[in-house]
This record gives sequence, C-alpha cells and structure tokens, in this order.
Amino acid sequence: MTISMYQASVPRLVNMLTNLSAILDKAQAHVDAKKIDATALTAFRLFPDMLSLSRQVQIASDTAKGVVARLAGVEIPAYADDEVSFADLKARVEKTIAFVSGFTAEQIDGTEDKAIVTKRGDKETHYTGMQFLLGHAMPNVYFHVTTAYNILRHNGVEIGKRDYLGKP
Repeated sequence: MTISMYQASVPRLVNMLTNLSAILDKAQAHVDAKKIDATALTAFRLFPDMLSLSRQVQIASDTAKGVVARLAGVEIPAYADDEVSFADLKARVEKTIAFVSGFTAEQIDGTEDKAIVTKRGDKETHYTGMQFLLGHAMPNVYFHVTTAYNILRHNGVEIGKRDYLGKP
C-alpha cells in the first residue's frame, strides 16, 4: 500500500491549523477575562533563546503553506510577519488554512520522489517529496504548534490535550 501524499499533508495541516486557531481563541478569551495585555503572551518565550508565541505561529503557518506549495509546484505566498495581536495571528492562520485547503489530491499525490530544494542563506538542502513532507515539514509544523500551545499553557490559558488534538 502506498501513502497518499495528499492525505498525509492537506487534511493533517488543516486539522493542526484549525486546532491552533481555536487555541488562539482561548488565549484571547483568557487575556480578556484576566485583563492582561495580550502582548505579554504574544511576545512570551519559554526561554530567552527561543522564539516568541507570535513567531511560533508564523513559522507553523509558513511551513504549512510552504510544503503544499512546493509539492504542488506553485509559488509560496509571502506573508508580512507583522502580526502583533491574537486577532492578527488568527487571521494569518485562517488565511493559511484557506490556502492549504485549496489544493487537490491530483496536485499533491505522486510527489513522493519529487526533488525539493530548500535554501537558508547559502545552504541548500535536498529532499525527495516524501522525505520533505514526513521528515521535515510535518514535524516542523507539529513542533511550532506544540511550542505555541506550551507557551499559552505555561501562562495559565486553560487548554488541554483535546484542544491540541482537536477532531482528527
């Protein structure tokens, strides 16, 4: 049995981003109820050398849109990375969900062996489609959504495992 690259990507990404959106709603409700400046959470880092909640959400979004675009062979949309509020972050996530949801199985399936090259500065990394999806992109999305979850949970937002998992 072969894996469907579409089923391993689009529905999973939409699920995690939908869960992230719901978690951001709970964070907004938390700051409203506690009368906390939202920036205390959106700029929060678990450790000084880690990225803030806002960056965690941005990277999860960038990775999700990037993997499906690369697999489908279309241009990756660029977002400004200027989100400062929960509403801004939620809008970014929703925009990413809409983009990712726009792909069909015909665009993604069959890309297991597609050559994918990523660049970071002068460094190029070469992958096959499946290696990029399962070994890089999906773990990266899960990592950044998990870190965003952990930042909010650490700061008292009442979220739990069901919020993270949603309805897979």
